[in-house]
Amino acid sequence: MSCPNSDCGLFGRRGQRNILLHSWQPLRRGRRRRYLCTTCGKTFSRTQGTPYFRLQHGRRRFDEVVELRMEGASIAAIARIKRLSWNTVARWLAKAAVRATRFNDQRIRGFELVELQADEICTFARGKDHQVWIYTTIEVSSRLWPATRVGRRSRKSTLAVIRELARRGLPGATPLIATDGYRYYKGVIRKVFDGEAVYGQVIKTRREDRVVKVERIPVNCTRRELDARLAWSEDSIALNTSFIERLNLTVRQGLAYLARRSPCHARSCPHLDAQLGLFQCFYNFCRPHSALRFGREMRTPAQQAGLASHRLTWREIFAEVDLGTDSSRLLIGPWRAPRLGPQDRMAA
Repeated sequence: MSCPNSDCGLFGRRGQRNILLHSWQPLRRGRRRRYLCTTCGKTFSRTQGTPYFRLQHGRRRFDEVVELRMEGASIAAIARIKRLSWNTVARWLAKAAVRATRFNDQRIRGFELVELQADEICTFARGKDHQVWIYTTIEVSSRLWPATRVGRRSRKSTLAVIRELARRGLPGATPLIATDGYRYYKGVIRKVFDGEAVYGQVIKTRREDRVVKVERIPVNCTRRELDARLAWSEDSIALNTSFIERLNLTVRQGLAYLARRSPCHARSCPHLDAQLGLFQCFYNFCRPHSALRFGREMRTPAQQAGLASHRLTWREIFAEVDLGTDSSRLLIGPWRAPRLGPQDRMAA
């Protein structure tokens, strides 16, 4: 445990023996421990720095609200089911999205770039006249969703999402990349990966809402080089974008804002981006993937990529104290959340 006071000289530093037991904080049900920092003299609760701080309801109820949201329920529906006000549900989801986005930034790092696919989802914010695009990416071998971007469909947005993808993965990789025929992918991928990636495009011709022709075109490699990489792939026989299109369907089914013919819509691009960060955390760390079944065990994409040792729960994600961008908090590799004491179980 460390002091959450940013003005303290030992802020965020564990194992300094500056934290002492102070008192008990009475709650509606049970009580919660408070601690004292001997360096700055400030007291703090166990939940300070987490989305549970100053929560007027049980933490289990908070987790259930987030879980319902990830299953495609609207804010109004959640408010009716849990007997809460609309504003309370919206405020809780905003707090959860901030924590989940930072958790993604800290944890989705250092994975292997083997086979990548990228695509875009068209939607709108505020009104149908404000069209926005959601860039999604997937690492096929682990089914990990490493990077996303909300904005215009432009070279700037394409460059930002591909750079983020390359930054999060291990350096020096030569991945197999597949996208659609969007014109900016070619130059951006060549620039970010220095021409080392084996890249091809899948161009589909549609007629009356049906795919009548599929062309697979090598872009910065020869046909022989592309076929050699596909021969080593464990997931793809031919160049395709099937995995990223299936991820897009999962995102549409899980977020009420993106469901087709839905009365729900995001009021702004930042709000849509925050909810996408929350769903990205859920998809990577909490939701078992049916394609990652090994015997009786069904893994999450983060487990398969080596970013987590087990399937995480919302309590494990939210109960970890958020210290912003402090480098000592970057948790890479197998990780386990701290054990919850009796007072925490009583408060929940």
